[in-house]
Amino acid sequence: MSTTASSPGFPVYVTGSTGSPRALIVLQEAFGVNHHIRNVADRFADAGFFAVAPHLFHRSGAPEIPYDEFDRAMPLMAELTVEGLTNDLNATIDFLNSLGFGSSSIGVVGFCMGGSVAFYAATLAGVGAAVTFYGGGLTKGRFGLSPLLELAPTLRAPWLGLFGDLDTSIPSDDVEALRVVTAKLPLTTDIVRYPDAQHGFHCDARPSAYNEGAARDAYRRTLDFFAEQLSDR
Repeated sequence: MSTTASSPGFPVYVTGSTGSPRALIVLQEAFGVNHHIRNVADRFADAGFFAVAPHLFHRSGAPEIPYDEFDRAMPLMAELTVEGLTNDLNATIDFLNSLGFGSSSIGVVGFCMGGSVAFYAATLAGVGAAVTFYGGGLTKGRFGLSPLLELAPTLRAPWLGLFGDLDTSIPSDDVEALRVVTAKLPLTTDIVRYPDAQHGFHCDARPSAYNEGAARDAYRRTLDFFAEQLSDR
């Protein structure tokens, strides 16, 4: 079952059963909570999660941007702030708490822009594990956030990062620097690199970027990671 709701106080896409043992916050790409992100959330619901995809552009009307019109997404990303993202994440977590999901049973996964925000979410109280798909801003902060390399020491939840070596926006040297920093933390972290994958490799709605082998492996690893790191409520 899937529907659109405003339970956290702003628009979210929810799917799955509220009786599921675990919940997952699915964070959008720069193109909004579009058909692809809703499909991804549905897939996680089919895997047993109650999934919630918050519209991070809700202050701008929660638009969906076509993949070939990235220029339209740039001003929307420029309007994001740390305060706004923090409020949205906390409101989503509070919504899940109200349904009986504790922090140890809530995961967060994000793609592209949402991958960076998922990393930030793992520095907050309220989630039990986080997965980042090709989230940028490792050495230069985005959306008002500090660079991920600077945020890394403040991680409070286990984290998995999934990156493509052909991603021209995220140099592999930066990914390895992030591996070094996160490996020193007293919690479980891991980074997986796909040699033949580029940015957006998980997005089957973008044939030019999609890499089926990497996408399938990354999705499997994501499910395994949450299975290991999250607890049933």
